[in-house]
Amino acid sequence: MIRRLLAAAASAAVATTLVAAGPAAAQAAPAEPDPVRAAEYWLADYGIEQAWQTTRGAGVKIAVIDTGIGRGPVEFAGAVADGTDVSGAGSPDGRTPVGAVDKDHGSWVASLAAGRGTGPDTGMIGVAPEAQLLSVSVAFGSSAPRSFSDQIADAIRWSVDNGADVINMSLTTNVPDWPESWDDAFLYAFENDVVIVVAAGNRGSGTTRVGAPATIPGVLTVGGVDRSGKASVDASTQGITIGVSAPSEELVGVSADSTLVSWDGTSGAAPIVAGIAALVRAAHPELDANNVINRIVKTARPAAGATDVPDVLYGYGLIDAAAAVSAPGVSSVTANPMGNLEDWVRLYRRAPVAPLPDEPAPTVEVPALPEADLATRATSPLLPDGGTVLYGTLPLALLTTTAILVALGVTAAVRRIRLASRAPSR
Repeated sequence: MIRRLLAAAASAAVATTLVAAGPAAAQAAPAEPDPVRAAEYWLADYGIEQAWQTTRGAGVKIAVIDTGIGRGPVEFAGAVADGTDVSGAGSPDGRTPVGAVDKDHGSWVASLAAGRGTGPDTGMIGVAPEAQLLSVSVAFGSSAPRSFSDQIADAIRWSVDNGADVINMSLTTNVPDWPESWDDAFLYAFENDVVIVVAAGNRGSGTTRVGAPATIPGVLTVGGVDRSGKASVDASTQGITIGVSAPSEELVGVSADSTLVSWDGTSGAAPIVAGIAALVRAAHPELDANNVINRIVKTARPAAGATDVPDVLYGYGLIDAAAAVSAPGVSSVTANPMGNLEDWVRLYRRAPVAPLPDEPAPTVEVPALPEADLATRATSPLLPDGGTVLYGTLPLALLTTTAILVALGVTAAVRRIRLASRAPSR
């Protein structure tokens, strides 16, 4: 059974409510800098505001495979282009939050990726505020009407078929392996030039090392750092598949009921990177998914705590949106720097068995063999045959018998002579 541990401190119990947002907030003209925008420290610290001088992600679609994007928040007005539910528990448009505990998670993630704010300089704004969102609602746990494996495979295929350029998956199974049904689904996305961004998971949720889908070759796995750029102790994990790192602590998110919360986790780091991928795709429409990922990892800033590149905590480093969008001289690649799933499947999945033919193979006429010669009975050199009996065994027996009789006669004669010589004289 696949267990899903949110790659975040993802529940209302651990998220801290900030302020209520909505149309009323949009109408207010703050005299001072908006506190919500001020709380989004990653916009300035990671080059996102600078990248906005080039693009804000217009024309790019980000699919959020999560618990659904709420309909109510003004921050999503005009942002959600389409949606669906693959869980059997949501609504057809994917906008009804699914889950008793995690229902706001999808809205938090979406607001970080492409929230619109509540005004020009107010409210929660995402990394790619002009990108469009696709809301794909999934359900988790034993109460889900459909298996988690089937939901994810269907969610990816629907996202690709409905024009996703980037897919965000802020979830983890907490185990490195994944079901074979995911092979085809992820390959389908890669073959259709889609960037898939995945959260690495959190130690605070019991994930010590990255689990699927973050272990799947080709996905861009995101680790988490605190506000100082150091690997987060609780709101991240480690593993050789981590590609880059992004903020995962003191994040802001919009709940389905328009409430703003502060939350932690790589569930939030992933959509920040998904938003950057959208900015790169908008600024460089000529680049395929492999080169979009390559620009993100090659322009990442070295992490102070990294011991290697890539590093098990930081990957290639801390994301830099401005450099990813505008840096010159980034060499193009022909392969995904995060690996090749097709090669992995070829090496590690059992080779398919050739199907049996529909019709029996035609018979072949074989010419009759010539008649065999009569077999000669094999004899042993230790057993006599007819010749040896006639010319060897019988004469030898006669000679032996004669010799014995002669010997007996001679012996008897000798005895008589001796007895005669011993008779008394008269």
